Amino acid sequence: MKVVCFAGFSGSGKTTLLEGVIAALKSRGLRVSVIKHAHHRFDMDHPGKDSYRHREAGAVEVLIASDKRVALLRELEQPQQQSVHSLLAQLDSTVDWVLVEGFKTSDLPKIEVWRPSVGHAALHPDDAHVIAVATDAPEQVQQSPARPSDRQSVLQVLDINQSAALAQWLVDNGQRFEYGAY
Repeated sequence: MKVVCFAGFSGSGKTTLLEGVIAALKSRGLRVSVIKHAHHRFDMDHPGKDSYRHREAGAVEVLIASDKRVALLRELEQPQQQSVHSLLAQLDSTVDWVLVEGFKTSDLPKIEVWRPSVGHAALHPDDAHVIAVATDAPEQVQQSPARPSDRQSVLQVLDINQSAALAQWLVDNGQRFEYGAY
């Protein structure tokens, strides 16, 4: 299984870019899973549905299954940060790619999604796990001389608007994203 993290600030275009990358990888016959970090409370279930009623009654976990889909809803009794590695362990390990959206402080190899016009500083100058930057301002990407020797010494700069090309770059460099090999 290959794992890559797409990190960047809200509004930078991570979700839109991932939609295109997922479609491009799938068109190559590859199986893709996604882990999405949410910063706020979210709910996939709705009042009145049986699974919602079960959770409201106090169930810690509700597993919903049909012949087309399985969903596990787990209530955390105390707020806790979820480790991206523990979440990866819960996924089907036979998928070809896991695309992680968010988790910008993780130790996974990262593609920073960066649009200077959004108004946030870039992550790549200070994060050695960023190995590529998907941007609409390639001339503003800073090359850091202090990159670890086991990683690419020069950041790859990718066009944020070319998700198929980015997917091809991932496939071409797949060995760099083997989970646990970094």
